[in-house]
Amino acid sequence: MKWLHLSDLHLGKRVNGFSMTEDQRYILEQILGIMDEEKPDGVLLAGDIYDKSVPTAEAVQLFDWFLRGLAERKSTVFIISGNHDSAERLAFGASIMAPSGVYFSPVYDGKITAVTQEDAYGKVDIYLLPFLKPAMVRPFFPEEKIETYTDALKKALEGCPIHPERRNILLTHQFVAGASRCESEEIYVGGTEAVDVSAFRDFDYVALGHLHGPQQAGGENIRYCGTPLKYSFSEAKHQKSVTVVEMAEKGNLTLRTIPLTPQRDLREIKGSYMELTARAYYEGMCREDYLHITLTDEEDIFDAAARLRVIYPNLMKLDYDNKRTRGDQVITGAENTESKTPLELFSAFYEMQNNQPLSAEQTDILKEMTEKIWEGEA
Repeated sequence: MKWLHLSDLHLGKRVNGFSMTEDQRYILEQILGIMDEEKPDGVLLAGDIYDKSVPTAEAVQLFDWFLRGLAERKSTVFIISGNHDSAERLAFGASIMAPSGVYFSPVYDGKITAVTQEDAYGKVDIYLLPFLKPAMVRPFFPEEKIETYTDALKKALEGCPIHPERRNILLTHQFVAGASRCESEEIYVGGTEAVDVSAFRDFDYVALGHLHGPQQAGGENIRYCGTPLKYSFSEAKHQKSVTVVEMAEKGNLTLRTIPLTPQRDLREIKGSYMELTARAYYEGMCREDYLHITLTDEEDIFDAAARLRVIYPNLMKLDYDNKRTRGDQVITGAENTESKTPLELFSAFYEMQNNQPLSAEQTDILKEMTEKIWEGEA
């Protein structure tokens, strides 16, 4: 039996003010193309379908289009809610869609939903466990001491009617201790949400969502597939992909990845203003990528972001790497101010802030402005 493991679509997401909807539709079309080639028996969607608990109409329409595409390919779909989703909203209409082969995890009520499939090797039980916090589990087990995320997951999973002779798959959306995370993921103070991998020992495959980088988490059979798109510059070096999960008889598990190519990549480039404007002439279509540009010029370029966007229209972030930004001077307070002129005071302040003195041109402008102020002309 074969499944496609996906997670963290974050439909409706905006990155640095840019809507990702067009890019998301492009990558979902690519995934549907992979479906046509691979012809999996099912799709495992491990949470964070939407980026907000109250998704935009545009995001809902996009997911509706994607689900319709999956249904047209006669693939069974398993979906759980993540920490960005509203479990109640995502589960709406679940009982109506289940007969069509689209299974949503219900709002957690102390039990875990399982769906059974069957092939030549026997039965496969697929358990749908939405994102959980300890506070979501405690009301159903008032006599139990549930303080950590590991406590909560272990208690919730105790309710799974595991059949040891069958192949058992778990969809869940949690942070497994020891996994690597990115700045774009929601982080809790001190990593208190980390779940010990021992909670998943009874499962043949754990399809994880939540972390954006594809990776194993404590074993080959416990895996984050990662996001299909890059959602922060901390992910710039990721190779996004979908994970193909194949199971023969119990104990025979094969995983492989299929790379995804975005419509516009998310990249970081660095250089002087002149170097980067010159590069634009041979960057080709890369000029359309989402960019974080770091300028190395010692002098700030006037209106640099606007001027660069003429060449790189999807500039998301601009900063500098020079003597001024690399310095670590701290302004502790004014000293001997009474004996200094306004020009001297401002010059000292500027140098402290920028780790370099005023240029001759800047000094002349400052002198002219100071004179006008004192004369009451400004």
